[in-house]
Amino acid sequence: MQAKTPEQSKTTMTDMVLPSETNPLNNLFGGELLARMDRAASIAARRHSRRIVVTASVNHVAFNRAVPLGSVVTVEAKVSRAFNTSMEIYIDVWMEDRESGARTKANEAIYTFVAVDETGRPVKVPEVTPETKLEKERFDAALRRKQLSLLLAGKIKPDDATELKALFY
Repeated sequence: MQAKTPEQSKTTMTDMVLPSETNPLNNLFGGELLARMDRAASIAARRHSRRIVVTASVNHVAFNRAVPLGSVVTVEAKVSRAFNTSMEIYIDVWMEDRESGARTKANEAIYTFVAVDETGRPVKVPEVTPETKLEKERFDAALRRKQLSLLLAGKIKPDDATELKALFY
């Protein structure tokens, strides 16, 4: 199985925030943004694995800026790292200034997807070969995030979280 770059999985979805998608403050509902991110991440995971994919977890979401009614929102998703059958997807959310067109990062998230066969059993996925500085940073951090998640779930012992330990020694 040949490794792939994050760019090969890149998914970009652009849409406008409509009145039916906003809260009483006329900002995009958080749940609507989560759904948009899930769809973009799903496509990125499928592009990387070329398999059926399912959302395994939402590891991190940062709602840093409200996205107002009428905003043009772009969700960009890329596979940042693959682990046997799972893939970490890093998602950046941008909004455009209505007048200047300048893009501002509004939010970000990290989702985990698992590739499965037609019966729902996990299947192996290609490795990721990061190319850019940012892709390499996200690739390295993905292992620390995975170890932290496994440690908190009691699935590994503290001594086995070597990447996490390296942060403190």
